[in-house]
Amino acid sequence: MADSSSDARVQLEAAVPPSTPGEAGQSAPPDQKPLSKNALKKAAKAERFAALKLERRAREKEAKKEKKRQLAEKRAAGELDEEEEERKRRAKRPKLHFGGNVVVDLGFDDMMNEKEIKSLCSQLAYTHSANRQASFPFSLTFTSLNGRTYQRLESLGDASYKRWANTTWWSEGYDRLWKGQDNTSGPDEPVVSQNDAPSPNASIKEDVMTPSSAPAPLIPQDKIVYLTADTEDELLELKPDEVYIIGGICDHNRYKNLCLNKAKESGVRTARLPIGRYLASLPTRKVLTVNQVFEILVKWVETKDWEEALYSVIPKRKFQQGGKGNHDTIIDATAVEGDAEDEEGKEEDEENEALESSTT
Repeated sequence: MADSSSDARVQLEAAVPPSTPGEAGQSAPPDQKPLSKNALKKAAKAERFAALKLERRAREKEAKKEKKRQLAEKRAAGELDEEEEERKRRAKRPKLHFGGNVVVDLGFDDMMNEKEIKSLCSQLAYTHSANRQASFPFSLTFTSLNGRTYQRLESLGDASYKRWANTTWWSEGYDRLWKGQDNTSGPDEPVVSQNDAPSPNASIKEDVMTPSSAPAPLIPQDKIVYLTADTEDELLELKPDEVYIIGGICDHNRYKNLCLNKAKESGVRTARLPIGRYLASLPTRKVLTVNQVFEILVKWVETKDWEEALYSVIPKRKFQQGGKGNHDTIIDATAVEGDAEDEEGKEEDEENEALESSTT
């Protein structure tokens, strides 16, 4: 009987795992550093944004339904303004493409910090949004998408940038315009393309995800213009058969002659926007974001007037005393490398909203 009791006790002891020093009170903390206050705030903000997203979408959907219902009632009662109706009908008509191409060169990842990468991604979303709303849209190509900018875009809005209409994304640099596609890249290269509503005259559109697709026609180098403030040549007009490159970098003007030197090494022409000629009231060298430069190009195509295009896009806060058209004052104000006018604490929300609005 004693032997039986002893055997049962041995079996019970074997079934219970030995205790460790950290198990006396509570489980041992995981082997990782606690999140900083900044990281916790960002995580909490992202959680709130995700929680409110569905609710916001539902409200927007109901608001659209209500607006349609009210319009239907006014139409039935004959209360609608005919001019307003005609304006809406014009807005729904197919847009005329200018025929030109704009390339955003994203080959500056290693020159930006994480905050600047975030700002750049916001600017790309605003650029696409401006093109989508333009009366004469361009064909947009983003090159050198193969680093942290790619990773950032992939992480936002379920990679919503892949659904942007009339855009093309290349992992190669912009020299592919005249050299052709590099077929030596591996299968994991982050190359995507979107060819919704392409321009009939677009010469660099190509579905790079389809191996069997025909190669895009090559562009003569003398038809390619890199926009940079550091050149002496001024851009006088946009031509449908030319390609205009905007440097996709947010550097707060740290790097001088960056895009100019890159263009020279590539053997392509350079030009600067004629800001000094028309906006003498800009007192110092001011930098423009990628989307501001693009919006100026879009506005010029609509108006064929540089002064109107510049004044309609450049923020009014950048102007001080002075007037238009003072040709005696030459001010270098066109750093198109793309600086972000960041506001602390708002950047994350603005970026998410821009990316979402560009796909709706």
